[in-house]
Amino acid sequence: MRLTAYTDYTLRTLMYLAVKADRHATIAEIARSYGISETHLMKIVHQLGVAGDIETIRGRNGGIRLRKPASDINLGSVIRRTEPDMDLVTCFEDAGACSIGQACVLRSALNEALGAFLAVLDRYTLADLVTPRRRLAALLGIAPAVHPPAARMTS
Repeated sequence: MRLTAYTDYTLRTLMYLAVKADRHATIAEIARSYGISETHLMKIVHQLGVAGDIETIRGRNGGIRLRKPASDINLGSVIRRTEPDMDLVTCFEDAGACSIGQACVLRSALNEALGAFLAVLDRYTLADLVTPRRRLAALLGIAPAVHPPAARMTS
């Protein structure tokens, strides 16, 4: 089984936003980090917004960011939503399309394998994918967040 580039880029976009959780990102910077098309990424960002995973902020300091915690974004759900066809073979859709469909064990075996594949993905969230946060940030060229200095206490 091979996931589509659309699903791959969707997961990469979510990972980028999770690594840069405390700041907004732009489509241009995500595209540049991964070496992918901004045009293709715009479609992905739109769908992530429709799904409620991200939000867009307009204006001078705008961009995109996760709408909900990374721990609430399930990997299996994202893949089910972004993959247009999870049928491993044509008989998944129409068992009558195969001359041995009534006695075929292959269909059952492949269906079981797909279920196991998705069950594993259902155990992971976006937060799990970005646990090596500092290393991912460095590889993606995301600078560490600059936090304002703490106010000094006077006695």
